[in-house]
Amino acid sequence: MDMHSFYMGDVFDAYKFFGAHTDSTGTVFRTFAPSAARVTIIGEWTNWQEEEMTKSGQIFIYSSPNAVKGQMYKYVIYSRSGRVEHCDPYGFAMELRPAFASIITNLLEYRFTDEKWMNSRTKNYNEPMNIYEVHLGSWLANPDNENGWYTYSEIADKLIKYVRDHGYTHIEFMPLSEYPADCSWGYQTTGFFAPTARYGTPRDLMELVDKCHNNNIGVIMDFVPVHFAIDGYALANYDGTPLYEYPSGDVTVSEWGSCNFIHSRREVCCFLQSAANYWLTEYHFDGLRMDAISRAIYWSGDPARGVNGCTVDFLKKMNEGLHRLHPTAMLIAEDSTSFPKITAPVEYSGLGFDYKWDLGWMNDTLDYFRTPPEERKNFHGKITFSMYYFYNELYLLPISHDENVHGKATVIQKMWGDYEVKFPQARAFYMYMYTHPGKKLNFMGGEFAQFREWDETREQDWDLLKYPLHDSFRRYITDLSKLYLKRPSLHNAEYNPDCFGWILPDERETSTFVYKRAAEGETTVIFLNLSDKPQRVKIPEENFTELRELINSDSLIYSGETEVRKVVKAEHEDGSFFVDLAPFSGRIFDGKAD
Repeated sequence: MDMHSFYMGDVFDAYKFFGAHTDSTGTVFRTFAPSAARVTIIGEWTNWQEEEMTKSGQIFIYSSPNAVKGQMYKYVIYSRSGRVEHCDPYGFAMELRPAFASIITNLLEYRFTDEKWMNSRTKNYNEPMNIYEVHLGSWLANPDNENGWYTYSEIADKLIKYVRDHGYTHIEFMPLSEYPADCSWGYQTTGFFAPTARYGTPRDLMELVDKCHNNNIGVIMDFVPVHFAIDGYALANYDGTPLYEYPSGDVTVSEWGSCNFIHSRREVCCFLQSAANYWLTEYHFDGLRMDAISRAIYWSGDPARGVNGCTVDFLKKMNEGLHRLHPTAMLIAEDSTSFPKITAPVEYSGLGFDYKWDLGWMNDTLDYFRTPPEERKNFHGKITFSMYYFYNELYLLPISHDENVHGKATVIQKMWGDYEVKFPQARAFYMYMYTHPGKKLNFMGGEFAQFREWDETREQDWDLLKYPLHDSFRRYITDLSKLYLKRPSLHNAEYNPDCFGWILPDERETSTFVYKRAAEGETTVIFLNLSDKPQRVKIPEENFTELRELINSDSLIYSGETEVRKVVKAEHEDGSFFVDLAPFSGRIFDGKAD
């Protein structure tokens, strides 16, 4: 590795130099610790006795013919702060928590077989993208494991079949890089290059991704470039000083009690962009969803404190480099700010992300569905407002884990009213989501209307499927997902304003909405009645003479009350259509022209 490039922040593959690397002569170890007085290494081949590492500039180096794949090791950092044992910041594997030794790993031992997928992969701009967000440890429990976990390879076939059967195109995993506290869900990381040992080995994870690709399922992973775990064996005060984090001050610690990365240090930028490149290169992930970008743009996420220019520059440089290295991989921003050009290319003064989570849409829509029906006329704009700003960015509509925890209630529980009246509203809510422009993301459990908030220690409440309301709800979400995949007008050219149009956007008194989507010569017309009363809606011809129903959320098969689907024809000389809508329901039609 060119050290000048490292110090200038230009390196994207620092993991190929730092860390533990094996060859026919043994293993060489390198760690960056500029302020350390000395560094030793301990490991299984030394019987955990310290052996001195040689200092070369700001790097400490050690090699041994006795250090081999599978053995554990730690660095021992000596500084003014004393003696501290650390895992390897660039280590490719780690012990299961609470242990923290790094493990010598050969990344080349698994051979991917996904060439066809990788060669044809796209960013899905004009294609459907229906993402199933998963916390791997709590999707399904393994009765044969004391922690209830399946390994990456053990769960692969089960998860892939479920995702395919239910109409999803991608799986998004909550962070899989190593972390110490289960309750952080992986968002406070200690091993940025190490797949968590909870679910197996690096080879196991590679096999999971490979199998997904061979079944035409894309894989996205959450990546955390803003903060890291405070545990003293990891990055915090790594060389006896704040090497990766800010020095003592009011921006050192995040709102989650973790350490904020100091992106003004270019060696730190190399560390993070190399980690991002590592997951895309070595594990063939199809995208990274980057967490807490609002906290990167503004100091402590507060616009009143101003833009953090160094971090914004880092994001631009990282995204630009990742696009160059992986032209078809997706970079997705979890960002709640109104900062402009999140998804514009860097060369056009943007941050260079491919998609941005539309958290405004999510909050407005869920707030609307919490509102009592008699008050919804006063909040009509919460449904229509998103289309006023939608074309400013390339948006993804997220109903993520964050909306299912910490007292917020799950989606079905958020719906107004008692148990039974929540289901038709949730069906209408998801119809609105799947027919609104933008890619889709739903958290596990939402597809069968789980009432219990998510808990990382428990599997999903699969036993709910023995109840008709929940089983039919899953059938409805599956049918809605597959219609979204099948109809070009619901996903192609969705970022083109010519392909969406309101037909009836202002029916406040009846809480009804009618709009259309169009692409490839196909028109889809959507009717929503979000009131608690049946409504008859009249619309003009709108260049079609017949409406052929595709899905009615109130159908008997979904535990509704409508017996049959209908073909609706113009009933007036002026070509107007009358469409009947049950309370809290939606209907999707194919608009047939002459």
